[in-house]
Amino acid sequence: MDAPGTPPPSDFRLDHTLLRRRLRQGGAGSAPGSDFLALEIARRMDERLDLIRIAPRRILDLGCGAGHDLVRLGERYPNAARIGLDLAYPLLARARARLAPEGTGHAFSLQRLFGKNPPPVVLAAAEGARLPLADGSISLVWSNLMLPFIDDPLPVFREMCRVTETGGLVMFSSLGPDTLRELRETLPAHTGERVHRFIDMHNLGDALLAAGFSDPVVDMEMATLNYDSLDALFADLRANAANNASLTRPRGLCGRTGWEKSRAHYERLRRDGCLPVAAEIIQGHAWKSENAGKQPQSGTHAVMRFHPH
Repeated sequence: MDAPGTPPPSDFRLDHTLLRRRLRQGGAGSAPGSDFLALEIARRMDERLDLIRIAPRRILDLGCGAGHDLVRLGERYPNAARIGLDLAYPLLARARARLAPEGTGHAFSLQRLFGKNPPPVVLAAAEGARLPLADGSISLVWSNLMLPFIDDPLPVFREMCRVTETGGLVMFSSLGPDTLRELRETLPAHTGERVHRFIDMHNLGDALLAAGFSDPVVDMEMATLNYDSLDALFADLRANAANNASLTRPRGLCGRTGWEKSRAHYERLRRDGCLPVAAEIIQGHAWKSENAGKQPQSGTHAVMRFHPH
Protein backbone atom coordinates (compact mmCIF):
# COMPACT_ATOMS: atom_id res chain seq x y z
CA MET A 1 0.00 0.00 0.00
CA ASP A 2 1.34 3.44 -0.87
CA ALA A 3 2.31 5.80 1.94
CA PRO A 4 -0.03 8.78 2.47
CA GLY A 5 0.91 11.61 0.17
CA THR A 6 2.61 9.33 -2.37
CA PRO A 7 1.59 10.30 -5.93
CA PRO A 8 -0.42 7.65 -7.76
CA PRO A 9 1.61 5.24 -9.90
CA SER A 10 2.02 6.25 -13.53
CA ASP A 11 -0.31 3.53 -14.78
CA PHE A 12 -3.10 4.90 -12.58
CA ARG A 13 -2.86 8.55 -13.60
CA LEU A 14 -5.86 9.88 -15.48
CA ASP A 15 -6.00 12.05 -18.57
CA HIS A 16 -7.58 15.12 -16.98
CA THR A 17 -7.87 16.97 -20.28
CA LEU A 18 -9.87 14.08 -21.70
CA LEU A 19 -12.05 13.89 -18.58
CA ARG A 20 -12.84 17.61 -18.69
CA ARG A 21 -13.77 17.36 -22.36
CA ARG A 22 -16.05 14.38 -21.76
CA LEU A 23 -17.73 16.02 -18.79
CA ARG A 24 -18.22 19.34 -20.53
CA GLN A 25 -19.53 17.74 -23.71
CA GLY A 26 -22.47 16.30 -21.84
CA GLY A 27 -21.46 15.22 -18.41
CA ALA A 28 -22.28 12.24 -16.27
CA GLY A 29 -25.82 10.99 -16.53
CA SER A 30 -26.48 12.89 -19.76
CA ALA A 31 -28.72 10.15 -21.17
CA PRO A 32 -32.12 9.63 -19.52
CA GLY A 33 -31.94 6.87 -16.93
CA SER A 34 -28.16 6.42 -17.16
CA ASP A 35 -27.60 7.93 -13.70
CA PHE A 36 -29.63 5.24 -11.92
CA LEU A 37 -26.63 4.00 -9.92
CA ALA A 38 -25.76 7.48 -8.63
CA LEU A 39 -29.39 8.01 -7.60
CA GLU A 40 -29.50 4.69 -5.75
CA ILE A 41 -26.23 5.40 -3.94
CA ALA A 42 -27.51 8.86 -3.00
CA ARG A 43 -30.56 7.21 -1.45
CA ARG A 44 -28.31 4.94 0.61
CA MET A 45 -26.12 7.85 1.70
CA ASP A 46 -29.22 9.79 2.71
CA GLU A 47 -30.40 6.87 4.86
CA ARG A 48 -27.13 7.03 6.79
CA LEU A 49 -27.86 10.61 7.72
CA ASP A 50 -30.82 9.29 9.75
CA LEU A 51 -28.24 7.98 12.21
CA ILE A 52 -26.10 11.12 12.35
CA ARG A 53 -27.02 14.13 14.48
CA ILE A 54 -26.03 17.24 12.56
CA ALA A 55 -27.72 20.56 11.81
CA PRO A 56 -25.58 22.04 9.03
CA ARG A 57 -25.54 25.75 8.27
CA ARG A 58 -23.93 25.30 4.85
CA ILE A 59 -23.75 22.18 2.71
CA LEU A 60 -21.32 21.58 -0.12
CA ASP A 61 -22.26 19.05 -2.80
CA LEU A 62 -18.92 18.41 -4.50
CA GLY A 63 -19.51 16.97 -7.94
CA CYS A 64 -23.16 17.98 -7.79
CA GLY A 65 -23.94 16.96 -11.38
CA ALA A 66 -27.49 17.74 -12.42
CA GLY A 67 -28.54 18.70 -8.89
CA HIS A 68 -30.54 15.66 -7.79
CA ASP A 69 -28.69 15.42 -4.47
CA LEU A 70 -28.97 19.16 -3.82
CA VAL A 71 -32.75 18.76 -3.93
CA ARG A 72 -32.57 15.77 -1.58
CA LEU A 73 -30.29 17.63 0.86
CA GLY A 74 -32.57 20.66 0.78
CA GLU A 75 -35.51 18.50 1.76
CA ARG A 76 -33.59 17.00 4.69
CA TYR A 77 -32.02 20.29 5.82
CA PRO A 78 -34.41 23.08 4.73
CA ASN A 79 -32.60 25.75 6.78
CA ALA A 80 -29.15 25.11 5.32
CA ALA A 81 -27.58 27.07 2.50
CA ARG A 82 -26.41 24.77 -0.30
CA ILE A 83 -23.43 25.04 -2.64
CA GLY A 84 -23.05 22.84 -5.70
CA LEU A 85 -19.70 22.56 -7.46
CA ASP A 86 -18.97 20.59 -10.60
CA LEU A 87 -16.62 20.63 -13.59
CA ALA A 88 -19.36 20.03 -16.18
CA TYR A 89 -21.09 23.21 -17.37
CA PRO A 90 -23.95 21.29 -19.05
CA LEU A 91 -24.73 19.54 -15.78
CA LEU A 92 -24.61 22.80 -13.83
CA ALA A 93 -27.14 24.23 -16.30
CA ARG A 94 -29.43 21.26 -15.64
CA ALA A 95 -28.96 21.69 -11.90
CA ARG A 96 -29.84 25.37 -12.17
CA ALA A 97 -33.06 24.49 -14.00
CA ARG A 98 -33.90 21.79 -11.46
CA LEU A 99 -33.38 24.17 -8.54
CA ALA A 100 -35.26 27.11 -10.08
CA PRO A 101 -38.20 28.35 -7.94
CA GLU A 102 -40.84 26.91 -10.23
CA GLY A 103 -39.20 23.49 -10.15
CA THR A 104 -38.49 22.94 -6.45
CA GLY A 105 -41.91 21.93 -5.24
CA HIS A 106 -44.58 23.22 -2.89
CA ALA A 107 -42.31 24.05 0.04
CA PHE A 108 -40.44 26.67 -1.95
CA SER A 109 -43.68 28.13 -3.32
CA LEU A 110 -45.17 28.44 0.18
CA GLN A 111 -42.05 30.18 1.44
CA ARG A 112 -42.37 32.72 -1.35
CA LEU A 113 -46.13 33.09 -0.71
CA PHE A 114 -45.56 34.01 2.94
CA GLY A 115 -42.61 36.26 2.19
CA LYS A 116 -39.94 33.97 3.60
CA ASN A 117 -36.67 33.87 1.74
CA PRO A 118 -35.36 30.30 1.47
CA PRO A 119 -31.66 29.65 2.08
CA PRO A 120 -29.64 30.34 -1.05
CA VAL A 121 -28.37 27.72 -3.49
CA VAL A 122 -25.12 28.61 -5.23
CA LEU A 123 -23.81 26.72 -8.27
CA ALA A 124 -20.33 27.12 -9.72
CA ALA A 125 -17.70 25.32 -11.78
CA ALA A 126 -14.68 24.17 -9.77
CA GLU A 127 -12.18 21.36 -9.32
CA GLY A 128 -12.13 19.23 -6.21
CA ALA A 129 -8.50 19.97 -5.43
CA ARG A 130 -9.04 23.77 -5.68
CA LEU A 131 -12.26 24.75 -3.95
CA PRO A 132 -13.27 28.45 -4.16
CA LEU A 133 -14.45 28.46 -0.54
CA ALA A 134 -13.20 29.98 2.71
CA ASP A 135 -11.55 27.93 5.45
CA GLY A 136 -14.05 26.37 7.84
CA SER A 137 -17.09 27.63 5.92
CA ILE A 138 -18.91 24.30 5.38
CA SER A 139 -20.75 22.14 7.91
CA LEU A 140 -21.41 19.11 5.67
CA VAL A 141 -19.45 18.08 2.58
CA TRP A 142 -21.37 15.60 0.43
CA SER A 143 -19.75 13.97 -2.59
CA ASN A 144 -21.52 11.22 -4.53
CA LEU A 145 -19.41 9.36 -7.14
CA MET A 146 -17.02 12.23 -7.82
CA LEU A 147 -13.92 10.34 -6.68
CA PRO A 148 -13.83 7.92 -9.66
CA PHE A 149 -12.91 10.96 -11.79
CA ILE A 150 -9.66 11.63 -9.89
CA ASP A 151 -6.44 9.63 -9.63
CA ASP A 152 -5.24 10.92 -6.24
CA PRO A 153 -7.81 11.44 -3.45
CA LEU A 154 -5.43 13.15 -1.01
CA PRO A 155 -5.48 16.70 -2.51
CA VAL A 156 -9.28 16.56 -2.72
CA PHE A 157 -9.66 15.33 0.87
CA ARG A 158 -7.26 18.04 2.05
CA GLU A 159 -9.43 20.67 0.40
CA MET A 160 -12.54 19.12 1.92
CA CYS A 161 -10.88 19.27 5.33
CA ARG A 162 -9.78 22.87 4.82
CA VAL A 163 -13.27 24.15 4.00
CA THR A 164 -15.04 22.05 6.66
CA GLU A 165 -15.69 23.69 10.02
CA THR A 166 -14.50 22.07 13.25
CA GLY A 167 -17.04 19.41 14.13
CA GLY A 168 -18.21 19.23 10.52
CA LEU A 169 -18.80 16.07 8.52
CA VAL A 170 -17.66 14.79 5.14
CA MET A 171 -19.67 12.02 3.51
CA PHE A 172 -18.75 10.46 0.18
CA SER A 173 -19.21 7.50 -2.14
CA SER A 174 -17.01 5.96 -4.79
CA LEU A 175 -16.52 2.77 -6.79
CA GLY A 176 -13.88 0.17 -6.00
CA PRO A 177 -11.51 -1.90 -8.15
CA ASP A 178 -13.94 -4.80 -8.59
CA THR A 179 -16.34 -2.54 -10.49
CA LEU A 180 -16.72 -3.74 -14.12
CA ARG A 181 -14.82 -6.89 -13.16
CA GLU A 182 -16.48 -9.01 -15.85
CA LEU A 183 -15.69 -6.52 -18.58
CA ARG A 184 -12.07 -6.25 -17.45
CA GLU A 185 -11.66 -10.04 -17.51
CA THR A 186 -13.38 -10.34 -20.87
CA LEU A 187 -11.30 -7.88 -22.88
CA PRO A 188 -7.94 -9.17 -24.15
CA ALA A 189 -5.18 -8.33 -21.66
CA HIS A 190 -2.43 -8.20 -24.29
CA THR A 191 -3.99 -5.08 -25.84
CA GLY A 192 -3.59 -3.08 -22.62
CA GLU A 193 -5.84 -1.80 -19.82
CA ARG A 194 -9.13 -0.92 -21.53
CA VAL A 195 -11.37 -0.53 -18.48
CA HIS A 196 -11.33 2.47 -16.12
CA ARG A 197 -9.55 1.76 -12.84
CA PHE A 198 -10.94 2.70 -9.44
CA ILE A 199 -9.31 3.63 -6.13
CA ASP A 200 -9.23 0.97 -3.41
CA MET A 201 -11.18 1.67 -0.21
CA HIS A 202 -8.05 1.23 1.94
CA ASN A 203 -6.30 3.99 0.01
CA LEU A 204 -9.32 6.23 0.55
CA GLY A 205 -9.19 5.55 4.30
CA ASP A 206 -5.48 6.34 4.42
CA ALA A 207 -6.02 9.56 2.47
CA LEU A 208 -8.77 10.68 4.87
CA LEU A 209 -6.38 10.32 7.81
CA ALA A 210 -3.52 12.00 5.98
CA ALA A 211 -5.83 14.90 5.09
CA GLY A 212 -6.56 15.51 8.78
CA PHE A 213 -9.97 13.92 9.33
CA SER A 214 -10.70 11.91 12.46
CA ASP A 215 -12.80 8.80 13.06
CA PRO A 216 -13.05 7.83 9.39
CA VAL A 217 -15.34 4.95 8.51
CA VAL A 218 -15.12 3.42 5.04
CA ASP A 219 -17.13 0.39 4.02
CA MET A 220 -17.88 -1.56 0.89
CA GLU A 221 -20.60 -3.74 -0.56
CA MET A 222 -20.85 -5.56 -3.86
CA ALA A 223 -23.84 -5.15 -6.13
CA THR A 224 -24.68 -6.74 -9.47
CA LEU A 225 -26.25 -4.65 -12.20
CA ASN A 226 -28.10 -6.40 -15.03
CA TYR A 227 -27.92 -5.30 -18.66
CA ASP A 228 -29.69 -6.58 -21.74
CA SER A 229 -26.60 -6.17 -23.88
CA LEU A 230 -23.00 -5.00 -23.90
CA ASP A 231 -24.02 -2.10 -26.12
CA ALA A 232 -26.42 -0.89 -23.41
CA LEU A 233 -23.58 -1.04 -20.86
CA PHE A 234 -21.24 0.89 -23.15
CA ALA A 235 -23.94 3.51 -23.75
CA ASP A 236 -24.29 4.08 -20.00
CA LEU A 237 -20.52 4.29 -19.56
CA ARG A 238 -20.32 6.94 -22.29
CA ALA A 239 -23.28 8.86 -20.86
CA ASN A 240 -21.59 8.94 -17.46
CA ALA A 241 -18.16 9.90 -18.87
CA ALA A 242 -16.95 6.63 -17.31
CA ASN A 243 -14.96 5.27 -20.25
CA ASN A 244 -11.34 4.47 -19.54
CA ALA A 245 -9.44 7.73 -18.99
CA SER A 246 -6.02 6.37 -18.02
CA LEU A 247 -3.01 8.12 -19.50
CA THR A 248 -1.68 4.68 -20.41
CA ARG A 249 -4.90 3.47 -22.06
CA PRO A 250 -4.54 1.81 -25.48
CA ARG A 251 -5.27 4.28 -28.25
CA GLY A 252 -6.07 1.71 -30.94
CA LEU A 253 -8.77 -0.92 -31.33
CA CYS A 254 -8.26 -4.51 -30.21
CA GLY A 255 -9.13 -5.82 -33.67
CA ARG A 256 -12.35 -7.26 -35.01
CA THR A 257 -11.46 -10.82 -34.10
CA GLY A 258 -10.46 -9.88 -30.56
CA TRP A 259 -13.60 -7.81 -30.13
CA GLU A 260 -15.85 -10.65 -31.33
CA LYS A 261 -14.14 -13.09 -28.97
CA SER A 262 -14.64 -10.68 -26.07
CA ARG A 263 -18.33 -10.33 -26.83
CA ALA A 264 -18.73 -14.10 -27.08
CA HIS A 265 -16.90 -14.57 -23.78
CA TYR A 266 -19.14 -12.06 -22.00
CA GLU A 267 -22.24 -13.67 -23.50
CA ARG A 268 -21.35 -16.91 -21.71
CA LEU A 269 -21.95 -15.04 -18.44
CA ARG A 270 -25.57 -14.27 -19.33
CA ARG A 271 -28.06 -15.44 -16.70
CA ASP A 272 -31.84 -15.19 -16.86
CA GLY A 273 -31.51 -13.18 -20.07
CA CYS A 274 -29.19 -10.54 -18.56
CA LEU A 275 -25.49 -9.78 -18.54
CA PRO A 276 -24.09 -9.22 -15.00
CA VAL A 277 -22.02 -6.12 -14.25
CA ALA A 278 -20.24 -5.92 -10.89
CA ALA A 279 -20.30 -2.67 -8.92
CA GLU A 280 -18.13 -2.32 -5.82
CA ILE A 281 -19.87 0.46 -3.92
CA ILE A 282 -17.74 2.33 -1.39
CA GLN A 283 -19.21 4.71 1.18
CA GLY A 284 -17.37 6.66 3.82
CA HIS A 285 -17.62 9.49 6.29
CA ALA A 286 -15.31 11.32 8.68
CA TRP A 287 -15.37 14.26 11.07
CA LYS A 288 -13.13 17.28 11.31
CA SER A 289 -11.80 17.56 14.83
CA GLU A 290 -9.92 20.39 16.56
CA ASN A 291 -6.68 18.55 15.77
CA ALA A 292 -7.33 18.52 12.03
CA GLY A 293 -4.21 19.07 10.01
CA LYS A 294 -1.89 17.55 12.61
CA GLN A 295 -0.09 14.28 11.97
CA PRO A 296 -2.19 11.28 13.08
CA GLN A 297 -0.96 9.65 16.27
CA SER A 298 0.51 6.18 16.26
CA GLY A 299 -2.23 3.58 16.33
CA THR A 300 -4.79 5.78 14.57
CA HIS A 301 -6.56 3.85 11.88
CA ALA A 302 -9.49 3.96 9.55
CA VAL A 303 -12.33 1.60 10.35
CA MET A 304 -13.09 -0.69 7.41
CA ARG A 305 -16.34 -2.60 7.29
CA PHE A 306 -17.32 -5.08 4.60
CA HIS A 307 -20.88 -5.95 3.60
CA PRO A 308 -20.74 -8.75 1.02
CA HIS A 309 -23.69 -9.11 -1.34
